[in-house]
Amino acid sequence: MSTALTGPETGPKPLTQGHQSRGILIALWAFVVIPFLALLAAVPMAWGGWLGWSDVLVAGFWYMLSGLGVTVGYHRYFTHGSFKAKPWVRTALAVAGSFAVQGEVIQWVADHRRHHAFSDLEGDPHSPWRFGESVGGLARGLFHAHVGWLFNRELSNRERFAPDLLADPATRRVDRLFPVLVAVSLLGPAAMGGLLTWSWQGALTALFWGGLVRIALLHHVTWAINSVCHVYGERPFAMRQGDRAANFWPLALLSFGESWHNLHHADPTSARHGVLRGQLDPSARAIWLLEKAGVVWAVRWPKPERITAKLVEPERIRARSAGRER
Repeated sequence: MSTALTGPETGPKPLTQGHQSRGILIALWAFVVIPFLALLAAVPMAWGGWLGWSDVLVAGFWYMLSGLGVTVGYHRYFTHGSFKAKPWVRTALAVAGSFAVQGEVIQWVADHRRHHAFSDLEGDPHSPWRFGESVGGLARGLFHAHVGWLFNRELSNRERFAPDLLADPATRRVDRLFPVLVAVSLLGPAAMGGLLTWSWQGALTALFWGGLVRIALLHHVTWAINSVCHVYGERPFAMRQGDRAANFWPLALLSFGESWHNLHHADPTSARHGVLRGQLDPSARAIWLLEKAGVVWAVRWPKPERITAKLVEPERIRARSAGRER
């Protein structure tokens, strides 16, 4: 599946704007492989007594901060405009999302908007169906969608897919500060652990659990939305032809509600993704709290009639609908 779709100079801007630099690729390898190795070492480390209460607190805090920064900030706010926010909240969401170490905010948004424009079709940067539907092709496609696409890709054209963010000085500033924010994302947990335990050992274990392990876990949960949630799960809502986004409930809490992916692709600007009864969506609750605090507004909450209209089998599933706007 080629992604080199470009138009004439007088037409739409090209989809992509060149490959990643060698320096970025080296950094990418480091920040994918090293945290993943830490994740593999997590079980024997915990078994060996290298996991304390302070590590759990620090890792939990940074997982929620960076995770909601991606789901509420990078995704629902910057990419899809599910609500409006005060300038300081906008900046705070961009900073918190950067702590997830998944890329600069503007490039992340450009990639994701391109994904929605061509979901599971030619032009999608990370479709698991890229290599066909055979067992081998799908296995290769799942790896590509999960992480492989990051290492051999042409960058989505930011001027085409994120001109609004490029026009905002505060967002551009956070985008440029991404390397600094990555350092904070690693050293912040270590500082917290050291202060909580008043020891170098506490700082070191917090760096491991709250820094490396937390980053790796959040990486793979987020990437699973690109891979698993486009292959496995339920599809109660109608989408554009070719789009295979699905709901995968086991990831609902770890992904802060992002794995209710079928509704998201059926109604991308909705601030709530888990709209049926029992579908927990912590990101939507966080947006609700921000709305109650008066720092965000014009939230695009799903309407019951809109939900019902998008159901593939409304008579069978209607009873499961939460039937609420909040």
